[in-house]
Amino acid sequence: MELARPATVADSASYLQLLGEALAQATSMRGGPALVGGATAEDLLARWDAGNTPAGLFVGEYEGAVVGVLAVTAGDAGGKRARIECCYVDPDARGVGVGSALMEAAVAWCEASGCVEVDALALPGDRATKQRLEAASFTARLLTLSRRLG
Repeated sequence: MELARPATVADSASYLQLLGEALAQATSMRGGPALVGGATAEDLLARWDAGNTPAGLFVGEYEGAVVGVLAVTAGDAGGKRARIECCYVDPDARGVGVGSALMEAAVAWCEASGCVEVDALALPGDRATKQRLEAASFTARLLTLSRRLG
């Protein structure tokens, strides 16, 4: 059975590994290096733990094993908008509902935090992420295009 819950210290080895895999996957995709910018899993955790904005870290389990991770922050638009910073499920555990459970946990956390909207990012061409987000009732509202100068 799949389950999403707040991460604990006992989960740290698992979520650090999953965050590292998520960063590696993102870096290999179009637009990923600009998004990741050389950050490590430890860098991300430090940023989320810094206390500048409320943050939630969740793990997804399947058959008792931690196979997914999701991080969400609140703080944009006067604290009313949240952003899913990372959602990653081990490739061998995809398609069984872990991602859906993580999204539901994130949305519940956002609502409990007083947010009225939550954003999530999908890299160009990342159809799987876009479809996962649309399945969780997210809709595209803005595309940001960038041009490097110099």
